[in-house]
Amino acid sequence: MVERLAGADDATLVERAQDGDVVAFEVLVRRYAPTARAMARRVLGGDADADDVVQESFIAAWRSLRTLSDPGAFKGWLLRTASRRCVDVLRRRRESVTLDGVDVPAPVSTSPEAQATMNAAVADLDAALARLPDAVRRAWLFREQAGLSYDEIARLEQVGVDTVRGRIARARSGLVREMGAWR
Repeated sequence: MVERLAGADDATLVERAQDGDVVAFEVLVRRYAPTARAMARRVLGGDADADDVVQESFIAAWRSLRTLSDPGAFKGWLLRTASRRCVDVLRRRRESVTLDGVDVPAPVSTSPEAQATMNAAVADLDAALARLPDAVRRAWLFREQAGLSYDEIARLEQVGVDTVRGRIARARSGLVREMGAWR
């Protein structure tokens, strides 16, 4: 049954799930769990909290699915839910987000030299991100890692879109300046 619904669009799946179709919701989970998990891992810097955030987000989505007025907007709605939960985790920690311990993507080349170069670049990016102010870093991560729109970030952070644009611009210029040696 899951395979039969796998090609359905989000709106159809959400409408079916709103009517209680668990299989349709399972397709949505399979479709968006990897994206939500990747965003949560980047924001939170680890697997344990990220897995909890994703699980809690899908549980919350299932419980409040009937409140979603635009079934085609499920992805953004789910990622906003997960983002809010990430912010809650960060607030509970009362510490800055670091990217220590995040799995490094596989390098283009598997040679030790290429791996060492890639590891050094990622370490420098992690350090550069860590030096950014919390709000600026979160805006950049939500945009570049989670793929959220400026409007979605503004709603999540409870600020104006212009503020989000400014934060992302500051993050980009700071990262360009700090990562200049890697060009």
